[in-house]
Amino acid sequence: MALPAHIDLQIVTPDRLLVRVQVDEVEIPGSEGYFGVLPGHTPMLASLAVGELWYRTGQEKTYLAIAFGFAEVLPGRVTILAQLAERAEDIDVTRAEEAKKRAEARLTQPKAEVDYERARAALTKSLARLQVASRMQFAGRVGRQRMPPPQG
Repeated sequence: MALPAHIDLQIVTPDRLLVRVQVDEVEIPGSEGYFGVLPGHTPMLASLAVGELWYRTGQEKTYLAIAFGFAEVLPGRVTILAQLAERAEDIDVTRAEEAKKRAEARLTQPKAEVDYERARAALTKSLARLQVASRMQFAGRVGRQRMPPPQG
């Protein structure tokens, strides 16, 4: 049996089908760590953590923030069922910064007044959103980015 040339990637949230595209490679934040998938990958099911997912088509990379859910990996298809998934260009950076500040403030309060697990999850999600949003300035071709010349 020949290996598939591409991966059919689908990313679904409770609200909608966010991504349906053929890709060459995908990297997923699993609960046990990040893992990469190429065409022909061994079938597996993995739970998702909060983090940055990216996929590559040719030399173009696309970044998303995702949180919780599952990934089904088959030799020619990856299906992501995520509680939250946002493309880099759809992230409201101001809102993510405010959520980060609120979560940090909650985590510094006395223990009896705070649901620490919920506050920690909110902080982790806001950090993932900010990380993915920062990728917009480097979006596009894979490889090394040229650094600006030193100032003065």
